[in-house]
Amino acid sequence: MQIDPIHQFQITNLIPIASVGGHEIAFTNSALYMMIIVAAVSALFIGATTRRAVVPGRLQSIAEVFYEFVAKTVRDSAGTEGMKFFPFVFTLFMFVLFANVIGLIPYSFTVTSQLIITVMLALTVFFLVVGYGFWRHGLHFLNLFVPKGVPIYILPAIVVIEVLSFLTRPVSHSVRLFANMLAGHITLQVFAGFIIMLAGFGVIGMFGAALPLFMVVTLSALELLVAVLQAYVFAILTCIYLNDAIHPGH
Repeated sequence: MQIDPIHQFQITNLIPIASVGGHEIAFTNSALYMMIIVAAVSALFIGATTRRAVVPGRLQSIAEVFYEFVAKTVRDSAGTEGMKFFPFVFTLFMFVLFANVIGLIPYSFTVTSQLIITVMLALTVFFLVVGYGFWRHGLHFLNLFVPKGVPIYILPAIVVIEVLSFLTRPVSHSVRLFANMLAGHITLQVFAGFIIMLAGFGVIGMFGAALPLFMVVTLSALELLVAVLQAYVFAILTCIYLNDAIHPGH
């Protein structure tokens, strides 16, 4: 991995399950880490809610901070009516957050650096918005693509732009998270490789490795910030899209 920074994103088969049409179905490292993420999130909130003390301990305080943070995000972005989607948004936020943070542990696997994972999360949000929008508003949901107050002679062009913008939401929603995780981890791996290469040149090389080491430490702190920020961005965009399903009129 010191030589090839892309190797850390490789999906490997751990346990073969079956072979269908020449394609092998197996339990992979990606599936393993998704199970670890679910187990870690579950352990946090099961442990935090066991006592339910009036004066919360450390673990309960952490859980309450996460809860209130996501609840406020949902209320501010989608209104009080959007709280019906709170469990969904909260689950998405915690999964992405833990996936990003766990991926920063050396020799671990970053689930959100896989485009297929982020695409499926984004498509889940997209189809939920479309399904709920038509279920609640019927064809009036299409008002989302017809802004009010637009002159009639440019309305067709505006509608086309709105439709294209809506259809590309899963692309931007998924690629933003995937690209940030991918780029950040590659950068960390490259600078870590510089440390190993320079250290092999003896005393002078060890002094030269000080700069890449400083960059790795600094970038690690930055990546931790990005990991949290990207989880928040993914959650708030989900809330904004859900608000369109709840209130489709501009």
